[in-house]
Amino acid sequence: MAEKQSNKTEKARAAFSRQVGEKAARKLKAQRHVTRTIWYGLGMMGLVGWSVAVPTLLGAALGIWLDKHHPGGHSWTLMLLLIGLILGCVNAWHWVAKEDKKIQEEREDNDV
Repeated sequence: MAEKQSNKTEKARAAFSRQVGEKAARKLKAQRHVTRTIWYGLGMMGLVGWSVAVPTLLGAALGIWLDKHHPGGHSWTLMLLLIGLILGCVNAWHWVAKEDKKIQEEREDNDV
């Protein structure tokens, strides 16, 4: 009789431990999964836009300064504007790829 009682107690403890483990896992998953709102998307578009615009404008400004102080046969403004644009696009591509990777990892975690 005491053996049956002990066996029931162990089963109850095991079930309770399993429930606590499942709840803890759900809570951790919920903490990792942050709901993204439309403001997050707009913020990311702004970040990508600025990551292209800033190097482009800096390149153009530096080119204008160089054209004024060191005139030559070629346009520093146009060349540095193009270089700034290329650097900005590479920077934006980096941000988008990073966010895409994060989204894919979250989807894989949700599928498990």
